[in-house]
Amino acid sequence: MAPRTRKPKAGSCKEPNLKAKKGDQRRTETKSKNMGSDAFDPVDMTSIPIDMRIGSVVRRKRQQLGLTLAELSAGCGLSSAMLSRIENGQNAASLEVLERISGALGVKLSFLMSEIDKPQGMAQLLKAGEQPEVIRTGSRYGHNYRLLSYQRGANRLFEPFVIHLDRESEEFPRFQHPGTEFIYILEGRMKYKFGDNSYLLEPGDAFTFSGEVLHGPEDVLSEAVNFIAIIFHD
Repeated sequence: MAPRTRKPKAGSCKEPNLKAKKGDQRRTETKSKNMGSDAFDPVDMTSIPIDMRIGSVVRRKRQQLGLTLAELSAGCGLSSAMLSRIENGQNAASLEVLERISGALGVKLSFLMSEIDKPQGMAQLLKAGEQPEVIRTGSRYGHNYRLLSYQRGANRLFEPFVIHLDRESEEFPRFQHPGTEFIYILEGRMKYKFGDNSYLLEPGDAFTFSGEVLHGPEDVLSEAVNFIAIIFHD
């Protein structure tokens, strides 16, 4: 079957409207209340057992100093096996042992203890059933967008989506927005227009381009196409 040619329609990549399609609105709004804040949620260190937190701090400090297990164990008078178990949270270290480890690391015990509850980076997990379907410019043409990471506010670093297109799409809009866009094809084949050029995208292909140049799908060459699209904001 020869691919159908559809007339592209100019459009813009607007901010997502987090109201889901009819029938899913309540579910999406309920989930979005629990998804992050202006950035990702900090890891709750208190949910991790104390022995594991202590071990993680010791390992991190040892690695920062470029010391091997053998070198640190020699400095604090513990066997490498015992030190390894402490680093992995498999052994509870007494205050005396922690003081010896701290001395070998060149820090005070109070510093070691203060690092235990310090958040280590930010993280966000959206389970499969928690990823909301959002409304974008292409939604009116039958394109389906699922948001993979949620950040509120104007200072979003990026917006990742899983996008579904099929041969029933009436037409393909063109997009134009600040920043850089990345596309990775999961399933299906399509022609993608970027400026005056047309690209064939197939499973496993990765395509990166400037969002400020007019772009968008040109035609679906299989029954459906599923791909990941990430917009990085400058």
